[in-house]
Amino acid sequence: MEVQTTYFPTQEAIEAAAKKLKGVASITPLTKNLQYSKAFDCNVFFKREDLQVVRSYKIRGAYNKMASLTATEIENGIVCSSAGNHAQGVALSCKLLKIQGTIYMPAPTPNQKIEQVKMFGEDYINIILEGDTYDDSYHVAMIECERLNKTFIHPFNDKKVIEGQATVGLEILNQTNLPIDYLFVAVGGGGLSSGLSTIFKNRSPHTKVIGVEPEGAPSMTTSIRNNKNTELKYIEKFVDGAAVQRVGDLNFAICKEYLADMITVPEGKVCQTILDLYNKDAIVVEPAGALSIAALDFYAEEIKGKNVVCIVSGSNNDITRTAEIKERALLYANLKHYFIIKFPQRAGALREFVVDILGPTDDITHFEYTKKVNRENDVAVVGLELKSPAHLEPLITKMKLNNFYGDYLNDKPELFQFLI
Repeated sequence: MEVQTTYFPTQEAIEAAAKKLKGVASITPLTKNLQYSKAFDCNVFFKREDLQVVRSYKIRGAYNKMASLTATEIENGIVCSSAGNHAQGVALSCKLLKIQGTIYMPAPTPNQKIEQVKMFGEDYINIILEGDTYDDSYHVAMIECERLNKTFIHPFNDKKVIEGQATVGLEILNQTNLPIDYLFVAVGGGGLSSGLSTIFKNRSPHTKVIGVEPEGAPSMTTSIRNNKNTELKYIEKFVDGAAVQRVGDLNFAICKEYLADMITVPEGKVCQTILDLYNKDAIVVEPAGALSIAALDFYAEEIKGKNVVCIVSGSNNDITRTAEIKERALLYANLKHYFIIKFPQRAGALREFVVDILGPTDDITHFEYTKKVNRENDVAVVGLELKSPAHLEPLITKMKLNNFYGDYLNDKPELFQFLI
């Protein structure tokens, strides 16, 4: 049954949260970025929540919620489920507030993230690896809460969490006298976007707050379009910090009223933004942290000459994902292509393909070949990196004319994801 709510955070509640967070959450910098300001002919400012001690804004909501617990709730302890930033925020809050907490994480969670949570929580937390997905660990965590009468610390669908996240907006308004025309914020469950949109609606109503979701997980976009909170059956989980199947009821009610727009950004564009930020500005961001900046291209005309703020929401990026990030960026840029190539069963066929078919700057990045018996052609899966998207059509034409072309895999997602 759909939960209806009329809750909107008050200015007083948000200011109270800011007082609680003093000395706990850093007042993160609001800095002008020269690269993006020049590229978009406007003033682009980054709100650097990636510089929090837990490397994301999540400490704000988690601490504000846990600092509001009653003595009985503190004695009983808390539970949360998370595979990432929320777990770290809760773990640090447990240590600072001396509250015992149980944190459920999916079994496949990378060891680096588990160690980070242990480091922040020390002896005040117990980590339990349960299930294959976040949903699996969430359901077990809820059962634990009910069985032992513990308090569940929700990552977004909670009033105190929303009020804590809203302090990001309070800081921005205190850090600049410039009128902010646009504010871009990543949307996962909606904790940060609902808090930010509220404070700007109250204090800076002319500011257009734009929510940004990954293209493969458009939960808030879909819900606002349907005018009801809608659970998606399937989502692409690559942008893990902003990929949920269903946003919070409290968050949806606020965002549908206060957000000026919701847009989605392709995952490949997010990956290119991650690489650009690292290569040009030496800023390390996680996929969700790049969402707000990746959205600028889609608002290029509207933001010219304006003052724009992008929330850099987090930097908990796993270095083992670098190869995948580069791959997705190249695919999005139309520079990486996968084919099934037919090789005639004769000597010199491979050399002919490399010398006569490929261009001088085409690079083979993947080659998987199996020699068949009693067939006219052998088959290989070949990955090629091109210098320009314009090289693709001439390459395919040359393959077909010389009978090397078998199939193009980039536009066959089910086969493509299996192979690559």
